Amino acid sequence: MENVAVQSGGRSGGIVLRDNWPGYSLELFSYPAHYSGDLDCVFIPHGMIMDRTERLARNIMDDLGDNDIVVLCVLKGGYQFSADLVDRIKALSHNSHRTIPMRVHFIRLKSYLNDCSTEDLHIVGAEDLSFLAGK
Repeated sequence: MENVAVQSGGRSGGIVLRDNWPGYSLELFSYPAHYSGDLDCVFIPHGMIMDRTERLARNIMDDLGDNDIVVLCVLKGGYQFSADLVDRIKALSHNSHRTIPMRVHFIRLKSYLNDCSTEDLHIVGAEDLSFLAGK
């Protein structure tokens, strides 16, 4: 595991996977049968992702104090992470002495025209993002 490092910079650090790290053996995990033959290893186990998501939720609550939280989820790829993060923030809020109001908004980003990538990034689904000013 010498190719996995924990960086201690910042409050909760980070996990760094070195380029030459082979990952965790598939024999350590359960996974759906339809993935057999397609997977070589697991780089980041689900439990580690969920633990890091909870740590991020704690950091957000500590940083924001009693201020409202506005979550801007970028669909489609960010949905599950956003839902997990919001769930952790809600759980932490319920178990603390304060309730933090939270609003969740959704947008999509588009950078393709037909099947070609363009240099322009367009926000789809949000007519007016001015409510985010100062957030």
